[in-house]
Amino acid sequence: MHAFEVLADPVRRRILELLAPGELASGEVVDVIGAEFGITQAAVSQHLKVLRESGFASVRPEAQRRLYSVDAAGLQAVDAWVGQFRNFWEPKLDALATEIARGKRERRNAPITKRSGKRA
Repeated sequence: MHAFEVLADPVRRRILELLAPGELASGEVVDVIGAEFGITQAAVSQHLKVLRESGFASVRPEAQRRLYSVDAAGLQAVDAWVGQFRNFWEPKLDALATEIARGKRERRNAPITKRSGKRA
């Protein structure tokens, strides 16, 4: 499955968001995803399998539990593809940052004027 097909599913994106801070047991993922999306344990397990097989998540056994975490390999593939377009938006974002800084500087250096009206 192509990386963007994997990420197109809101359940899988949410699972990755849950795993981003660190490992979670499969039961914890099932509890959250089941409550948020109203899907079964089997359906969550299928999503975890897709994430594992596509390189977005890894699993390690710990006694009876299975601990899932984000696998950087899948995200690196997405980053590499998106990277082709960085030259398009980075100059625009840099220009935006410059304009924001200029506006803040102008407000900071503007003379203070007396406000009219009453404060609540």
